[in-house]
Amino acid sequence: MDKKLKVGILGATGMVGQRFAILLENHPWFEVTTLAASSSSAGKTYEEACGSRWKMDVPMPEKLKNIVLKNVSNVAEVSAEVDFVFSAVNMTKDEIKAIEEEYAKAETPVVSNNSAHRWTPDVPMIIPEINPQHAEIIPFQKKRLGTERGFIAVKPNCSIQSYTPCIAAWKEFVPTKAVVTTYQAISGAGKTFRDWPEMEHNIIPYIGGEEEKSEMEPLKIFGHIENGVIVRGESPVITSQCIRVPVLNGHTAAAFISFEGKPTKEELIDRLRNFSGEPQRLALPSSPKHFIQYLEDDNRPQVALDVDYERGMGVSIGRLREDKIFDWKFVGLSHNTVRGAAGGAVECAELLTAYEYIKAK
Repeated sequence: MDKKLKVGILGATGMVGQRFAILLENHPWFEVTTLAASSSSAGKTYEEACGSRWKMDVPMPEKLKNIVLKNVSNVAEVSAEVDFVFSAVNMTKDEIKAIEEEYAKAETPVVSNNSAHRWTPDVPMIIPEINPQHAEIIPFQKKRLGTERGFIAVKPNCSIQSYTPCIAAWKEFVPTKAVVTTYQAISGAGKTFRDWPEMEHNIIPYIGGEEEKSEMEPLKIFGHIENGVIVRGESPVITSQCIRVPVLNGHTAAAFISFEGKPTKEELIDRLRNFSGEPQRLALPSSPKHFIQYLEDDNRPQVALDVDYERGMGVSIGRLREDKIFDWKFVGLSHNTVRGAAGGAVECAELLTAYEYIKAK
């Protein structure tokens, strides 16, 4: 790419916004030129606005420290300075839907980490290795919005990243049903142990809205485009529980799955290890070389050892074994704020840039 695209981060002071800032620091295609947040942060430098609330384990990028934050609600002002934006705003769902659509109508593509538009029928919800073809819905969305270049694309929930890639890798065996329990890190709630000391030595057996997302979002990913909307798939039928655990980063899933076909363990492991997609074919900057690793040791994957696999963009699977009720069971692990949040959105933006949906203004 001859010239980097100019990028804005909406909601730059939050945990996911901060992760965007870190991941984009030396990006070969994208350059952060604009940061936006709430009215209470607008007018402050990024360093002043974050202050002691900087939650990353690496320092704030030097070149972002003195950028003066804009008010995220000043859509025209922000849009005038960027080619596209990443959205990680902290608002109500209705407010997020409205402001992301406002940016799109201002001819500024939005790649969102938020859930507000995940079920808008003509908004693609993309894991680039699994359903890149859903980008083909964008012209239908543009027609509805009345835009030439503005649109919204979203990434799915972080809780599904540790098992949905397996289902995709095993598609030829026709997965029919699955039971999944996710053990989710506190950073998924935008927290650290400093913010949430009551999570130390504790487990909370409920995370609002997560179970519905865990059960339904994979079906949209496995859906197809028909008459200008994405029609969700019908299988596998998924039921889930989502539990908050005292881990900073890394969502673990314990999954049970049945198939219409009867794959062997060797076949299942082979499909995991050899699974790749468009990001690997296109050599996108953020794509992992190997999307899924299978670990033979019975005590893997572990958060402490495996959460940063492929810079946090890979998925780690282990303990694949036969089950007495379902066909097979396994344990999965993914980095919830990298693959599951900002990193997944960056890879999605790279895909849309490679497909020329995102271009310089």
